[in-house]
This record gives sequence, structure tokens and C-alpha cells, in this order.
Amino acid sequence: MPITKTKARAQPRKLKGPKPEVWKLRLFVAGQTPKSIRALANLKALCETHLKGRYKIEVVDLLENPQMARGNQIVAVPTLERDLPKPVQKIIGDLSNTERVLIGLALQPIV
Repeated sequence: MPITKTKARAQPRKLKGPKPEVWKLRLFVAGQTPKSIRALANLKALCETHLKGRYKIEVVDLLENPQMARGNQIVAVPTLERDLPKPVQKIIGDLSNTERVLIGLALQPIV
């Protein structure tokens, strides 16, 4: 009986490196106001451009959860809070000034 040798297929190597950093962002709004809707749209566009696949957005409506305002020291809406990566950062407004938001989130150096 002839003996046949089969070659084992090489498995692709899994690269072990640092896990991609996930940005945890929380947007505080007060209902469906034009400013709140614009802030969420601006945030999503910014994240897709600069953090594609590495972010999580949580929207907190302070009309439904008013206790969250005190617990998170929110004094104006809309307010964006970056929980991760540390340190926590807060940006107030509709996030339409992209350059200012990028600097505030430490995604762009101050020039």
C-alpha cells in the first residue's frame, strides 16, 4: 500500500499586539432640540473620520434621566464627555467647530 504524505496547511499567524484603543464617548442632551440633533450628527461624522471602528457613543437625554446631570456635573447641553481614554474631558456645544473638538479630545495637537 503506497504511503502519501500530506502537507499541513499553514495557519495565518495572529499578531499579538496592543489592543486597539476604544474611545468611550457620552453625549448629554435635553430632548430632540435642533442643537442636540446637530451635536449627535457632528459627533458621528467626526468619529467615523478619525476613530473609525474604535468608538462607542452613549446618548443621555437629561429630560428622561435628570439625575445624570448632577452626577456627571453637567451644567449646559449638549455636552460631550470622553470617558476613555483617560483623563475625562468635557466639551460643551453642538460640536460644529471640528478643529476645536479634535483638540479637546486630544486627537489633534495644539498648533
